[in-house]
Amino acid sequence: MAEWTSLSEAVSALVRDGDTIAMEGFTHLIPFAAGQEIIRQRRKSLSLIRMTPDVIYDQMIGAGCARKLTFSWGGNPGVGSLHRFRDAVENGWPGPLELEERSHSDLANAYVAGAANLPFAVLRGYTGSDFMQVNDRIRNITCPFTGEVLAATPAVRTDVTVIHAQKADWKGNVQLWGILGVQKEAVLAAKRAIVTVEERVRTLDAPPNACILPSWVVTAVCEVPRGATPSYAHGYYDRDNAFYRTWDRIARVRDRFQDWIERHILQTRDFDEYLRVQRDPQIQAVYS
Repeated sequence: MAEWTSLSEAVSALVRDGDTIAMEGFTHLIPFAAGQEIIRQRRKSLSLIRMTPDVIYDQMIGAGCARKLTFSWGGNPGVGSLHRFRDAVENGWPGPLELEERSHSDLANAYVAGAANLPFAVLRGYTGSDFMQVNDRIRNITCPFTGEVLAATPAVRTDVTVIHAQKADWKGNVQLWGILGVQKEAVLAAKRAIVTVEERVRTLDAPPNACILPSWVVTAVCEVPRGATPSYAHGYYDRDNAFYRTWDRIARVRDRFQDWIERHILQTRDFDEYLRVQRDPQIQAVYS
């Protein structure tokens, strides 16, 4: 059953060095606050999974949290490369990063298989591709009913899944809406789940296209307003496009990145203080 707690307490209790972690959210509801708390608590040797690793994983990789990344697309959306991700792959800084590349349809099906406690997923998505030359964990399987040759891919079962959502009630039932990715499936495929939310409410009034996660599939719920910043939370705030452009300059140079991590994350107590530091004109001028 879900327990209401602070984000720092949730990460301290539920995220361990060496864990396999998924942090999902597509275009919005990206759990930046949780990712930064993991950096703040200096977690190491994490095996990270995310369909679209963007700035959140660039920060975690550059901070030395990751030993492996499983993904299907990586980049700074609308801007360009993830420079800390590239530096880890190309130069082993701050440490070597093992890669497992899959497709979007693969990971979506793999989360579903994990949620169903199945060992693998079956899909047609690799037909005609050379993905098996890149990832030897993708295998052919013959349908026992039709003889069709399909692709089999290992299920995703995480130690911890972290997502951000708009609301949760006092019992810990979680509600999210807008563009939904694989958040529900990623939570159901996890041993432990942390959900940060914009607000705690008495009752949930579900709008169209809303998803409800019952409290019994969530381990910890944390009220973290603006916890998806600089991504957006549908119905609450817009995407901070300026930050994504600024991140390209911050992450491009190791020293500049390390200074940003130190000032903005390691020297801040929590996400609220991080947001105040972000708004400080003098500090903004350093990175502009």
